[in-house]
Amino acid sequence: MKYLLLNCRLVNEGKIVPGDLLIADGRISRIGADLQHVAADKVIDAGGRFLLPGVIDDQVHFREPGLTHKATIATEARAAVAGGTTSFMEMPNTVPNTLTQELLEDKYRIAAESSVANYSFYMGASNDNLAEVLKTPVNDVCGIKVFMGSSTGNMLVDAPGVLERLFAEAPMLIATHCEDEATVKARMALYRDQYGENVPYNIHALIRNEEACIKSSSFAVELARRNNTRLHILHISTGDETGLFETGYRRDGRICLANGDEKRITAEACVHHLWFDAEDYRRLGNLIKCNPSIKARPHKERILEAVLQDRIDVIATDHAPHTREEKAGHYWQAPSGLPLVQHALPVMLELAHEGKISLERVVEKTSHAVADCFQIRERGYLREGYWADLVLVDLDAATRVEEKDLQSKCGWSPFTGTDFHSKITHTWVSGHLAYADGRFDLSRMGRRLAFNRN
Repeated sequence: MKYLLLNCRLVNEGKIVPGDLLIADGRISRIGADLQHVAADKVIDAGGRFLLPGVIDDQVHFREPGLTHKATIATEARAAVAGGTTSFMEMPNTVPNTLTQELLEDKYRIAAESSVANYSFYMGASNDNLAEVLKTPVNDVCGIKVFMGSSTGNMLVDAPGVLERLFAEAPMLIATHCEDEATVKARMALYRDQYGENVPYNIHALIRNEEACIKSSSFAVELARRNNTRLHILHISTGDETGLFETGYRRDGRICLANGDEKRITAEACVHHLWFDAEDYRRLGNLIKCNPSIKARPHKERILEAVLQDRIDVIATDHAPHTREEKAGHYWQAPSGLPLVQHALPVMLELAHEGKISLERVVEKTSHAVADCFQIRERGYLREGYWADLVLVDLDAATRVEEKDLQSKCGWSPFTGTDFHSKITHTWVSGHLAYADGRFDLSRMGRRLAFNRN
């Protein structure tokens, strides 16, 4: 269908300008100031609402295959689209772990049949699958995931020789989870001996502490510099780590340094590390237990500062749902992870409402910079000829998060009861109006992301 969007405020490449936009053949056909006479199948008067490029989330756990009692690609893709996220990159610690090219392609097959959002999947690395990792096609897969801290699943890569070869020979971006496993295990034993079952409210931040993060992140940066690796460190959770990264800027589809060279080491912040802090464990407990942990308030302030200074390049979710029953267990048994993808953009728009970040910067960090960081082909911007991944937002429509509106299969959210000052009204995925005013159109699925890499 051809869609004509009139009277929008387009947020794109550091500017907010009034204008109209035409979608045809799945792409942005025209952008202009006066398109009301252009023929279209459906005309939508935005009435001054804001039109943004769809969010590209570079880190989610959609649990399929093998953990579908928690989530499926279909359910979590709907949650993404309801929240204005049009593309996702999913992690390999499913069951079985995505450690072969055959298992990787099986996930692409599932997504092609069931994901209303656009999709890509990481190839997983382990201590013994280097040959498989090196087969990964550079223009068809978002990256290689290395757990330098076991987190959830059984994918810890800790053999020094394997890490050295991975960082030296990887054909594309390596994304890392950085927590020092020895530090975490030692502190877990210490606090289990000290507190037993009667743990303090903030014990998770004490076990998975700043030391575990900075030690592992520093090691990853050292490896990358020694091997000239294209490294992307995920979910920075401490202010201490932000000093590891240089200031970057976007130029010609790349993230660059001040001297014009490519920024080879980039970083991601996640919405929960910008929104919650350790005091929220009193209220939410295991519901916000995640790896790396949510830490004391000064850390979230320093992370946001690094985002604004362009030392942290992108913002994502690490969406990782578990069932309500799993989360209701005792601290030592409750799994780490929380569902976030439906409310990532509302969280960032709320921070903009509070004056902590501009709307233009929200778009940069959730769309433009993600596309440039991963070199995604023809997405992430409002540009003629690009795929029409779009989200229409009403910044004056208050929204309360209620469980009846949640799309994630787990059925709960740490934001339940939260009042946001904005509302996602429409989401287009590759030119298809997938979500409008609370309703989905599942007649077309999303597309596999493609990448421009040498």
